Amino acid sequence: MNPTPSKHALVTGCSSGIGETVCLTLLAQGWKVTGLARREVSFSHPHFTGILLDITGTTQLTAFLETLPQVDAVVHAAGMMQAAPLGQLDLQASEALWKLHIGVAEVLADRLVDKMPDGGRIVLLGSRTSSGAAGRSQYVATKSAMTGMARSWAAELAPRGITVNIVAPGATQTPMLDNPQRQSSPPKLPPIGRFIQPQEVADLVCYLLSPSAAAITGQQLIICGGASL
Repeated sequence: MNPTPSKHALVTGCSSGIGETVCLTLLAQGWKVTGLARREVSFSHPHFTGILLDITGTTQLTAFLETLPQVDAVVHAAGMMQAAPLGQLDLQASEALWKLHIGVAEVLADRLVDKMPDGGRIVLLGSRTSSGAAGRSQYVATKSAMTGMARSWAAELAPRGITVNIVAPGATQTPMLDNPQRQSSPPKLPPIGRFIQPQEVADLVCYLLSPSAAAITGQQLIICGGASL
């Protein structure tokens, strides 16, 4: 018999890539996990609940969050990529990127902060390109804004011991890596000679949720395989 988990994490983007790996890693560490995704997900684990939900629908997302009991950690791993040079920008793509990366994060934090105990955790998935990357201005703008937002929340929540951090990976071996919407700015192999693995990102996320990371807040931790050098 598996003991009843003492901690509960909400993870977005749980159907693939980093979000899926974060869920599986937390479950292996004894967490209860609620995962949100646009397509049905069902891990064969008694402590996982998968919710089919378009999280960019603010009304639906807010209504769901109201039903949740206490949440100890929030991991916003859902993301999308759009790459285009100036002169070819898709303004609708900018709105979608902003809503998913920033708007959803705002709703999650705003609606769940009062359900989070002292010592809770918020982790957002950013990007090591947040300081700028040719051909990716729309994507980068949202990940750059995420840094200021997370640092502001970290300053607000520090007295409660709630930490807010960003894990910012470089090119990671996920389905997003082959997204045709990034053809104008394809991923580059980092100096270590391979792409970042989802498990490497998930392990850092899960460390930030642990008691050992209680003094780390307001930070952007980059995993780039040497690409930033």
